[in-house]
Amino acid sequence: MMATGVKWQVLQMIQALPDEVTLDDVMAELYFKLQVDAGLKELDEGKSIPHAEVEARISRWLTK
Repeated sequence: MMATGVKWQVLQMIQALPDEVTLDDVMAELYFKLQVDAGLKELDEGKSIPHAEVEARISRWLTK
């Protein structure tokens, strides 16, 4: 059986970090993974924003 659970993924991520890693580094990596996974889930669920809408929103932010 192939290990693919969250625990296995976290262990693989930690093992890929350098030996001089800090707890803050580990937490930052975990947070990054959490955010990427959430974004991918939204995309899978069709909850994305069209590129043109993103451009329009950014343009409004930059003109304020």
